Amino acid sequence: MALPTVILPGYLAGALPYRPLEAKLNQIGIPTMVVPLRWYDWVPTIGGRSVAPILQCLAQTVQTLRQQHEDSPINLVGHSAGGWVSRIYLGDRDYDIHGGSRFPRCWNGQHHVNTLICLGTPHLSQERWTRRNLDFVNTTYPGAFYGHVRYVCVAGKAVLGCRQWYGPSFAYQSYQITCGQGACWGDGITPIAAAHLDGAENLTLEGVYHSPKPGQQWYGTADILPHWISYLG
Repeated sequence: MALPTVILPGYLAGALPYRPLEAKLNQIGIPTMVVPLRWYDWVPTIGGRSVAPILQCLAQTVQTLRQQHEDSPINLVGHSAGGWVSRIYLGDRDYDIHGGSRFPRCWNGQHHVNTLICLGTPHLSQERWTRRNLDFVNTTYPGAFYGHVRYVCVAGKAVLGCRQWYGPSFAYQSYQITCGQGACWGDGITPIAAAHLDGAENLTLEGVYHSPKPGQQWYGTADILPHWISYLG
């Protein structure tokens, strides 16, 4: 039987865009719950500030789902920034790099998590506001850090970053600020090089875009799910 699964939305995203994915996983027998965020729950984290408010919501959702399933271990699916926030959640060391956190300890979730799946997660960043958190993650928990947790990182290959006559494309700029190179492939937001993680099971899916948008194939689209859903077993 598949383990219960928690989905953590990406940066500045609420739960609503992930409801179809939640419904599909529940429909096929994987008990699933999206962390009930609203987009403005991310506002206190803007500018590289602490992601403790998101960690607290994640920890509460994991606790709720586990209580509904006899304290079962869970699988965790993090989309975009939700993937590296999930890596902080797994960690056993104090996350207090910003000082004076008013939130209770809401990490050390490694004991509850069987598999972490990161969808289009930028595990690297050159952007100065993001680096404070990501440098903490990658220094404290480099790569697929916990041997008892299965790490699966999924990248999309849909957009080649390029320069055009009027300047660099949005994808080029996004890739460059993420991995330092704009002329590469990715999902339109996250370059493949940043979406993969040392020691993880790394997948690259052709034609997959970053975000759930009408008429656009993304990581949670029905015909894309079979490429990574087996890892939730």
